[in-house]
Amino acid sequence: MAVRSDDARLTIRLSGVDAVEYRQLCTRAGKDWPCGWHARSALERLAEGGPLLCALSAKDRYGRTLATCRTAPVPNGLDLGGEMVRLGWAVAIGDSYIAEEWEARVARRGIWQGGFATPADWRAAQGRPAAALASPDM
Repeated sequence: MAVRSDDARLTIRLSGVDAVEYRQLCTRAGKDWPCGWHARSALERLAEGGPLLCALSAKDRYGRTLATCRTAPVPNGLDLGGEMVRLGWAVAIGDSYIAEEWEARVARRGIWQGGFATPADWRAAQGRPAAALASPDM
């Protein structure tokens, strides 16, 4: 996801989640569907009210800044990573957002409607690094 910080463009990756890739397909009822496109659209809808409040934490191995982003300060704003997992457009990484992932699985939201490769497995199958598979700029 690309954001602006002090008039500079900054590419960030939401901490604690791994979202399906823009070009990734999933299956439901035996048919492929563009789950990656739907995931990106969901993130755009969540973030469209901007500005976002992002707490930057570190850099990943591809040079993207890791961050937790909210639509407004706590307690009113949505945590974008948590909401993407809750809506079923991303999987939880580590201990972050486990409850949100369980909720999405049980409700069969997003990618949990059918079959899918985890985003990490999908990227590995493409034989290219994650940085090369990043979705087009928002």
